[in-house]
Amino acid sequence: MLRWFHALMPKEERFFELFARHSQAVLAGAEALRAMLEGGAAVHPNYQIVMDREQDADDVTREVLIAVRRTFITPFDRGNIRDLITSMDNSIDQMQKTAKGVVLFDMTEFTPQMKEMADAIVKCAQLVQEGVQLLRSISVEAVHISALTERISQLEGRADELHDIGLHELYRTKGKADPIAFFVGNEVYDHLEKVVDRFDDVANVMHGIVIEHV
Repeated sequence: MLRWFHALMPKEERFFELFARHSQAVLAGAEALRAMLEGGAAVHPNYQIVMDREQDADDVTREVLIAVRRTFITPFDRGNIRDLITSMDNSIDQMQKTAKGVVLFDMTEFTPQMKEMADAIVKCAQLVQEGVQLLRSISVEAVHISALTERISQLEGRADELHDIGLHELYRTKGKADPIAFFVGNEVYDHLEKVVDRFDDVANVMHGIVIEHV
């Protein structure tokens, strides 16, 4: 009876619009972070884009959290809404930390593994954007959403491999000859890995929402 009553009540569709806006900011931030890793003159202008998109994402997150408190009927569980927007926001927060690290250490050259990890970050952001758009029709798109979350988890695994390969190569070439360069590179690898980890958190939340609503 309660489920039938809930189905008849109007839902706050604005949540889906906010998720879409946030995912756009996340993707733009990911693309700017990847552009930073082209190095040279590309670092600083794209750094500013990452900072700006992180602020945009924070603004949307704030709107979502306020709406959760004020909306009588939500599209799905309030806790799930909070978990989803928070995990999405954590991903671009970690991008911001990565970009700050690059600028702090005056990095202008990046390894192939770093660039490939950044490619994975962009792909994860694209998959998240696609996934949140499907949440409007979660019952119909459950299989599709689950496939997207699985792909994100696979990218996270690949990023872990790239981290280990790149760090080993960095140690081999810089570990003894240039300890400072090794330290700086290690920091960037660590930040990039954490960005992909945060996207895996988003995937886990989305998958959990699917399980609860199908």
